[in-house]
Amino acid sequence: MYEEATITDQVQVVLDKLRPFLLRDGGDCELVDVDEGIVKLRLLGACGTCPSSTITLKAGIERALVEEVPGIVEVEQVF
Repeated sequence: MYEEATITDQVQVVLDKLRPFLLRDGGDCELVDVDEGIVKLRLLGACGTCPSSTITLKAGIERALVEEVPGIVEVEQVF
């Protein structure tokens, strides 16, 4: 029988779709945790030091996750 993907698996699928755009600019992200609808991400490479990283995180990654993964309400950056 088909096993339903966990919320963490669903988040990872969305991040994998976004990853090529981050890599193109020399960055990446790492999923640290998903807890009560809050996704915790670590920005890597150029994304970790980019002045636009907050915009990338909130307007790009967070928007995609909230739209595509039921139950996700926010994305936080961890260091």
